[in-house]
Amino acid sequence: MNYTQLQKVGTVVKYIILILVGFIMVYPLIWMVGATFKTNNEIFSNLTPFTAHPTLDGYKNAMNDYGGKINIFKAMLNTYSYVLPKVIFTVISATVTAYGFGRFKFIGKGVLFSVLMATLFLPQVVMNVPQFILYNKFNWVDSDLYLPLIIPSLFAFDTYFVFMIIQFLRGIPRELDEAATIDGCNAIQTLILVICPMLKPAIVSCALFQFMWSSNDYMGPLLYVKTPENYPAAIFVRLSMDADTGFEWNRVLAVSLISIIPSLVVFFCAQKQFIEGVSAGSVKG
Repeated sequence: MNYTQLQKVGTVVKYIILILVGFIMVYPLIWMVGATFKTNNEIFSNLTPFTAHPTLDGYKNAMNDYGGKINIFKAMLNTYSYVLPKVIFTVISATVTAYGFGRFKFIGKGVLFSVLMATLFLPQVVMNVPQFILYNKFNWVDSDLYLPLIIPSLFAFDTYFVFMIIQFLRGIPRELDEAATIDGCNAIQTLILVICPMLKPAIVSCALFQFMWSSNDYMGPLLYVKTPENYPAAIFVRLSMDADTGFEWNRVLAVSLISIIPSLVVFFCAQKQFIEGVSAGSVKG
């Protein structure tokens, strides 16, 4: 067997392994979709996603209101009423902060950047109590505008995104900034007209991460949202499990599937830019 044949065999083996691993990774989602069409007995009787007697009861029951005030669609509307502003504010604040650290020299820059990086190692659970006390004093808890969930994103609260954009920014030549200055651009114009278009993969990655994390966040809404009609989808899924004495698992799985569809659609639409942003941001230019 010559070298070319060995390469072909190696390629075939590689793709077989990747397909198997990919199938194992995606199988829980396939099973979840199939289980929404099963009865409780069928769900726990086997691991196959297929059923000989499909039923739509799970989806029909998923549309039920709870307490007459909230259903899955209202919960999803509640979710994206704070997720979308949070994504927008996070992208803007993280980009501006990263631009400041990545392109300007100022007194205390090293110390401030060290503090910024140190917050990456600070678990969110440690900050829950002081944040709750602070937001409660501001009368933000149970706000109809979800202020405790949105306002922190205005101040680059998620350090990971700042760090990711800084890493990507280091790969953009400073000569572009100088050329923009020569053409009469100030710092803000340079950021908007020159830097941001080149930061597009990183910005898309930042937006996608924040969209998925915020959509799936359970602890934040659990702490700051007290009114049932304002519950987001993450809490509504849990609420659907407590709604009666016996779990209708096809309903629970149907509610879960409906709630994650927007995240799946957004991810597949932006996956190219997402992959570019993650791979490029991990290498210093």
